[in-house]
Amino acid sequence: MKFNTKTIHAGQKPEETSGAVMPPIFQTSTYKQEAPNVNKGYDYARVGNPTRTALEKLIAGLEGADECACFASGCAAMDAVLKMLRPGDQVIASNDLYGGSYRLFTEVFAPYGIEFSFVDMTDIEEVKEAATDSTKLLWIETPTNPLLRVVDIEELTSFAAENKILSLVDNTFASPYLQQPLELGADAVLHSTTKYLGGHSDIIGGAVATSNTDIMEQLRFQVKTTGAVPGPMDCYLTLRGIKTLSVRVQQSVDNAKEVASFLDNHKAVDKVIYPGLESHNQHEIAKKQMSDFGAMVSFSLKDDSIDKAQEFMSRTSIFTLAESLGGVESLISHPASMTHGSIPKEVREKAGLKDSLIRLSVGIEDAEDLKDDLDQAFE
Repeated sequence: MKFNTKTIHAGQKPEETSGAVMPPIFQTSTYKQEAPNVNKGYDYARVGNPTRTALEKLIAGLEGADECACFASGCAAMDAVLKMLRPGDQVIASNDLYGGSYRLFTEVFAPYGIEFSFVDMTDIEEVKEAATDSTKLLWIETPTNPLLRVVDIEELTSFAAENKILSLVDNTFASPYLQQPLELGADAVLHSTTKYLGGHSDIIGGAVATSNTDIMEQLRFQVKTTGAVPGPMDCYLTLRGIKTLSVRVQQSVDNAKEVASFLDNHKAVDKVIYPGLESHNQHEIAKKQMSDFGAMVSFSLKDDSIDKAQEFMSRTSIFTLAESLGGVESLISHPASMTHGSIPKEVREKAGLKDSLIRLSVGIEDAEDLKDDLDQAFE
């Protein structure tokens, strides 16, 4: 199947008892058994639910994976992955990553003896220098949040494989429509399904897809044991959202290109960060491993202050000031005080995250309206 066909049909079939084309919402907590441990594949809804199974099969199909495990949130999915580790193990991650990931790493797992090293993953030599005999996982985020650095997945996963290190790619910003990490050598791919996969800002969810049987066995154990699972209604809404993934993301990407170009030529803007601009440091890598450049745009003001950034964001009307990204509506946010507020200021600045940095999640509205909205906010 080609990608657009996969978003409709991958791992899907009409419901057996009724022939329903759309997977039903199985709103049940338990299932009738013919005898103890003799059932139709389901015994208790924490362990499995047919609506969740349909979603897992669809995401696995989109990512080219054998299996997928879905969770109640992206953070729950990250938590399940990290629980594969043991005290003394090391994780190497980007120094420019989602603030929630940083908080989970440093405030939850580091006190249990898991070591985290944060490096600029666009430089393979920094990764090699950080690696030790205790390194068990490369946590790759690309494009990164919010500086939109593009990491060479193939280069990093090759290094990981040579050194028997697992590699995971957080593919949330790109979505499977734009990037296929497993094809580039990653062992697992993670999503906050809240974002582009759901696509309508009405659900919270997470997923990990992989063809590595050991990883999936441990994730299934976490699903059963810790129970951070999505409800059937959330799974249904995500299933519905994925069916329009390609058309939504492509419209958002087309708009993002116009918005980035507009900002790049505005006198009040200091720097625009967008992988589709030739000025982007990893523009060629993005061309190599992504089918297009994404719908996230970050920029800083010439007046580098939080006050000016907040003043600007308070004046937009189509761009809504809000957390999150990847929905049909355009959002504007201030990473230093919102999504990355849990990262200490000195750590943010060392990674290059300025106080005035503004992050845009470009939606599917008319591009001219989006540019006009930004223009009037500047004026």
